Amino acid sequence: MPNRLKEIHALGQAIWLDNLHRGLVEDGGLQKLVQEDDLTGVTSNPTIFEKGMGGSDRYDDDFRALADVDDPEEVFFQLAYKDVRGACDILRGVFESTDGADGYVSFELSPGLSLDADGSVAAALTHYERIDRPNVLIKVPGTAEGVKAFEELTYLGINVNVTLLFAVLRYREVAEAYISGLQRRADEGKPLEKAASVASFFVSRVDTKIDKRLEELGRTDLAGKAAVANAKIAYEAFQEIFSGPKWEALAAKGAHPQRPLWASTSTKNPAYKDTLYVDELIGPNTVNTMPDATIEASRDHATPLITIDQGVEEAQKVMDELNKAGVDVNDIVLHQLVDEGIKSFTDSYDSLISTIAEKAKKVTAGV
Repeated sequence: MPNRLKEIHALGQAIWLDNLHRGLVEDGGLQKLVQEDDLTGVTSNPTIFEKGMGGSDRYDDDFRALADVDDPEEVFFQLAYKDVRGACDILRGVFESTDGADGYVSFELSPGLSLDADGSVAAALTHYERIDRPNVLIKVPGTAEGVKAFEELTYLGINVNVTLLFAVLRYREVAEAYISGLQRRADEGKPLEKAASVASFFVSRVDTKIDKRLEELGRTDLAGKAAVANAKIAYEAFQEIFSGPKWEALAAKGAHPQRPLWASTSTKNPAYKDTLYVDELIGPNTVNTMPDATIEASRDHATPLITIDQGVEEAQKVMDELNKAGVDVNDIVLHQLVDEGIKSFTDSYDSLISTIAEKAKKVTAGV
């Protein structure tokens, strides 16, 4: 039976896993995905870590070893660093064989830094140094402050996953910040070969938000179209930005383009095909990071065809129709979804740290 994930990878799209926990690293599950499905990266977030650390005894020995550490956030960092290092080591072969273009594991900054550019830079440098792996990506949110931090980190040689992107307008700022950071390095004679980044568009959340508004407006005929249309327009912007003399001069010095990454690709609406946000977004120089269920569904019945650059004019018409129908698309993708995303990540992070504190207390007490 054909493996559709391998066929998609052959078309130029990287397949990443949106999950990370100790068992996946230690029991061979991640290695198997790399070998059998051509998996080339991993993403993580507070919710994923909370499920792994709070619902497993895998971390109990580490909790005991860290019994004298009073700060639960520091306990989390040390547990998470170990998982990230393990995943980085498994993907190191991919990283080396692609000359640093792929093979990355993402680790997220605290959401409390979302509006703090200087604090984000300082924290990213600390995480990068402590994780001590060349193929780690530090996740920085796509806020205005995050874009500023991202450019500085690119200049400093720290590779970044710019996350929580919804608006093509903000994506353009992000892509230009990447090029500016690279240009600053080039102007000072610093190497570009190991510089890499991804720009993470959250896909399904766009449909979830806009579909709800369409239902209020009685325009369900437009439901389920916004997210794919938005991603196609973003990819068109990617092709435009990473071409031409300015980019080619940097590429000649070894620079890799910042790839668009499609995140939140599990379908939340059961009426939609479970591989909708895989089938419609396949193309070269892109990444799709999938949770386990989407990995399994895509392996079995995704459609391996280049689609991301198809129907771009129709995608723009969809966005125009949404606005005419009374959906303020720009406000939703540039403000509402970002604000909601930051709140969601903050809530998840607070819950994670609370879970860590409670689990540490129970384990060290022998419960």
